[in-house]
Amino acid sequence: MRTKKSTGSRFFGKMASVYMIQVENLTKKFNGFTAVDNISFSVEKGEIFAFLGPNGAGKTTTIRMLTTLLKPTEGKIKINGFEFLKSQAEVRKSFGIIFQDPSLDDELTAFENMEFHGVIYGVPKKLRRDRIEYLLKFVELWDRKDDLVKKFSGGMKRRLEVARGLIHHPKLLFLDEPTLGLDPQTRNHIWNYIKGLNEKEGMTVFFTTHYLAEAEKIAQKIAIIDKGKIVIQGTVAELKEKTKTDSLEEAFLNFTGTTLRDEEAGASDRMRRHHFFRR
Repeated sequence: MRTKKSTGSRFFGKMASVYMIQVENLTKKFNGFTAVDNISFSVEKGEIFAFLGPNGAGKTTTIRMLTTLLKPTEGKIKINGFEFLKSQAEVRKSFGIIFQDPSLDDELTAFENMEFHGVIYGVPKKLRRDRIEYLLKFVELWDRKDDLVKKFSGGMKRRLEVARGLIHHPKLLFLDEPTLGLDPQTRNHIWNYIKGLNEKEGMTVFFTTHYLAEAEKIAQKIAIIDKGKIVIQGTVAELKEKTKTDSLEEAFLNFTGTTLRDEEAGASDRMRRHHFFRR
């Protein structure tokens, strides 16, 4: 008896070439706690995609899986057409990332942090030096390029993180709370530059933020995750229409509620404890 051939999933089928990120039935568990619970979504090439949620909702855990830092418990991931488990090197070459947690080397200068990152990603020397100068001037740190990062304020370090993450003009840029702790002028400055790269080079952007007005202004599509599950996806207009609200913040609260969340009980904190006890 001839069986019916499977047509494949929606995101992993013949239309896969239009997607930069494809996620299907993704789950991550830590010692019985489900941080990410069977989520599916896709991000088209050249799209600016916001991934929103309260503290502990599963945002950072998802990003760490997408960037190969965590292995999923279940599910499929494709980045730039490459499967997570089969082609991790190709996946990593496809993206840049600006983490929520500091990742600079405090014992290096601002210039050295930029230089090292550019070398790791194979940016040619002349282009690398030009971009370092441009980006450090862009974030107003060129005059401090030879200072050790450990002498920088928190805001200066954040600006340097952003500059470093942009040096190799990746096809896909992950931003985990990229403008946290920055003043409105600096946030606007950085987002204008990122939008410029998106428009001129077709760079796909995947970001999380707690500044909902920022997401409303910038994102072309949004997914809201809460308690490990995606509760809604769509454009800002679609989310507001579905909730009959006037702003993204109102729509967000409609889906996630107004109860205060304890950040210490979040998935990221559980993840850190999980890795500590496995050492």
